[in-house]
Amino acid sequence: MNIMRTGKVALRALGRNKMRSFLTALGIIIGVGAVISMVSIGEGAKRGVQDRFDSMGTNLLFVSPGSRSARGVHTGFGGFNTLKPEDAEAIEQQCDAVKYTSPSVNTRAQVVYGNKNWNTSIQGTGSRYPEIRNWEVEAGTYFEEGHIRSGAKVCVLGSEVKKNLFEDEDAVGKVIRVNKIPFRVLGVLKSKGESGGWFNRDDMISVPYTTAMKRLMGRDYLGSIDIQAVSMEKTQEAQRQIQELLRVRHKIAPGAEDDFQVRNMAEVAEGAAEATKIMTILLGSIASISLLVGGIGIMNIMLVSVTERIREIGIRMAVGAREKDILLQFLTEAVVLSVMGGLVGIFFGVGLSKLLVHVPVFSQFKTAVSPNAIALAFLFSASVGIFFGFYPARKASRLDPIEALRYE
Repeated sequence: MNIMRTGKVALRALGRNKMRSFLTALGIIIGVGAVISMVSIGEGAKRGVQDRFDSMGTNLLFVSPGSRSARGVHTGFGGFNTLKPEDAEAIEQQCDAVKYTSPSVNTRAQVVYGNKNWNTSIQGTGSRYPEIRNWEVEAGTYFEEGHIRSGAKVCVLGSEVKKNLFEDEDAVGKVIRVNKIPFRVLGVLKSKGESGGWFNRDDMISVPYTTAMKRLMGRDYLGSIDIQAVSMEKTQEAQRQIQELLRVRHKIAPGAEDDFQVRNMAEVAEGAAEATKIMTILLGSIASISLLVGGIGIMNIMLVSVTERIREIGIRMAVGAREKDILLQFLTEAVVLSVMGGLVGIFFGVGLSKLLVHVPVFSQFKTAVSPNAIALAFLFSASVGIFFGFYPARKASRLDPIEALRYE
């Protein structure tokens, strides 16, 4: 039997019961739409996590104080105050897998300009902080090594602080007061936005770490050291070199616990990507259950159709239709139902994924419709039609022509 002719006959047969055919295909439409929308949420979350790590900087490592144990009680990370500016200098000079370092301290303070004030985070950093964190200066310049050595009272504003203190006024060259200490504004950083919905990265002021330590915090130790490796491939080697160097500098005995922690952001990013990948697979698997339910609906309706058309099948066989022709006819009807449902489901799924970002529960995620997810959902829907349509089609093809013709 000609394939085109078989398809036309299948469409004509399905058209006799339009509402029933639509309701049968609806299961496939919902299934395909659910798979595409759920996978798009997972893919969007994966890309969002990757974008956050990329915005933090490339080849990034952090050195922070380790955990202190006293009488069996662990203080958690940050219990030691052993990180010094000299450690950062030694890491940059002696570790050949390290490109840049930026000593870091952090506090909060009230900032005043004219009759406006704002409470914000004060980041004490090195001059290489923008390169390490992949953060461009939008206006003016960042402070230099000379400012750090002299403990200069200069600063660079995050875009949120600039907006709240200066609005549309040019901030470069102006003087603000941080805890009543005057600081001259050298520049303004480009906006980076929120970090995962937890805090606004633009709500900060960057000052030389020496200035923050002496004038704002009154301490001689660092909170952390930001480090950029020479390449992504060298991050593991850089981590090993840093650990070995700091153990020597801090006179840590062999086998003793480190008083610092080195975190490789490449490993953290890889772990986060793997977690979102598993979430995507899980969401897609849950949504695909609805496709199976739709397939069962197709089998049910096709069995009903075979029962209703037994006499028609007998007439076809009597005029020369072979067993495989009957099998192909009913299998084509099942596939047409699932394929049409799959095509409509693709548009439904793409539209649903666009609408989900406006739902409060999913508003923090960006959806990303994957062509692979569309292709997979469509092929799966066609496979469902073949799988669940085969049994009714086989049952129809094996009817006895004489019994079929006698069926009332």
